[in-house]
Amino acid sequence: MSNIVVVGNKQHHLIKIDSSVDVVLVGAGIMSATFAMFLTILEPTWKIHIYERLDEPARESSNVWNNAGTGHAAFCELNYTQYDSKDRSSVDISKAVAVNEAFEMSRQFWAYLVQTKVLNNPSSFINNVPHMSFVWGDENVAFLKKRFRALQNSILFSGMMYSEDLQQIHKWVPLVINGRSMSQKVAATRMEMGTDINFGALTKQLLSELKKSLNFKLYLQHDVDRIKHNFDATWDVHIIDRRYSQKKCIRASYVFIGAGGKSISLLQNSGVPEVRGYAGFPVGGQFLVTKNKEIVAQHLAKVYGKAPVNTPPMSVPHIDTRILDGNKVLLFGPFATFSSKFLKYGSWLDLFHSLNKYNLIPIFQAGIDNFDLLKYLIGQLIMSDMQRINALKEYYPTVNPSDWTLVKAGQRVQIIKRNNEKRGVLQFGTEVVSSNDGTLSALLGASPGASTVVSIILELLSTMFNSEINSDSWKNKIIAMIPSYTSKLDGNIILLNKIRRYTCNVLELNYMEATNRTNMGY
Repeated sequence: MSNIVVVGNKQHHLIKIDSSVDVVLVGAGIMSATFAMFLTILEPTWKIHIYERLDEPARESSNVWNNAGTGHAAFCELNYTQYDSKDRSSVDISKAVAVNEAFEMSRQFWAYLVQTKVLNNPSSFINNVPHMSFVWGDENVAFLKKRFRALQNSILFSGMMYSEDLQQIHKWVPLVINGRSMSQKVAATRMEMGTDINFGALTKQLLSELKKSLNFKLYLQHDVDRIKHNFDATWDVHIIDRRYSQKKCIRASYVFIGAGGKSISLLQNSGVPEVRGYAGFPVGGQFLVTKNKEIVAQHLAKVYGKAPVNTPPMSVPHIDTRILDGNKVLLFGPFATFSSKFLKYGSWLDLFHSLNKYNLIPIFQAGIDNFDLLKYLIGQLIMSDMQRINALKEYYPTVNPSDWTLVKAGQRVQIIKRNNEKRGVLQFGTEVVSSNDGTLSALLGASPGASTVVSIILELLSTMFNSEINSDSWKNKIIAMIPSYTSKLDGNIILLNKIRRYTCNVLELNYMEATNRTNMGY
């Protein structure tokens, strides 16, 4: 693949470049597919390649069985709203507002693609499923009530309903209430405009349309081995074609690593100093699933509870309606698993290969500071089948164990990084890490990821293509795709209703007019 040339007393490797492209995207999941679609619309003449190590796209985190399919809009996820660090009498909703704004951007982009015939049949990837939060016990009920009242300060959550009435909650989700003690203090919120999303189907539709472009190529069974920076600010992407056991080298002006758990390893491999001190903590998941039609018919909602203290967002217990290829099933979990793999179809050596002199101390520091998390994971790993069923009983009191089976979900890698005090901390959520010149970027972390994909892509565009994104050409195209691009929806009820009416109409979802009315005591 290379020749050695001696100049003076130094050896230089001349790399054979198989082809040169504008942008290389690593991983064929929802992130890379969306990024490629954006770039194809903004710059149709650019050459774009996606390299995927597996034999089909969307088999890792984007796969329908490897995530809960929640359109993360912060309607039901209690971990996006916490007590104010300085005042426990109030709840901080800033993250919930930010997540909801980001999800609204994703919906706008999908609506644009449906209108322009890029995507077909919206119900194949997005459907209405109400989002609910459900808690019991005085302390949790008090929190949910405060959360609900705090969310009423944002019109984004207009239409949310709150109730402590068992009969009302029974009307919403009978399966959750049947068999429950009538003396138990419970509370629930409900947002009718919640959604269930099949990110795998969405990814495949995007890639199917992209392949119609002569300037786009998708390569399956191509494993990116390493990425090297050149003096002219380009990147040499070294690839192994696993079909024929051949090596390739592609020269790219820009590289995005959207390879899920493997992103951190490839970013480290690139040698960019910005990743020093970063480490990954892999956490997997399992779900209990039932396809019993009688049970499924009793539940149409995604019902989220409270996560144990100091646990990752993916540990939040929830019982969900899923719509998979038109069929409804129920899913409950997740139950955490641990593996040294960074991907579901990864290597047992992934974690060990990611360790280096820069991140060992942050890892140890994060481990010491998150001892409760380690105890939680150990408890999850030793859970018996009956203990999992008992956990489900808290949300489905009359459960019959024989109706449920355990399935393995995806693998996630949480971020460990240094904080302002130079101490390693475990960070939940997603984060973009880029080289100093912006020509290489990677997405690290987990939830809410896919739901906020468009917001993430806009951040990437701003980082990697700063001059282009400020041009009139790109701005006008982005506004056509995302009408609220230059505006905030929160606080602008006219614009919010206009945008939601548009997206709901195009995506064939139920529309709910935002008002300033509080739905308390239903």
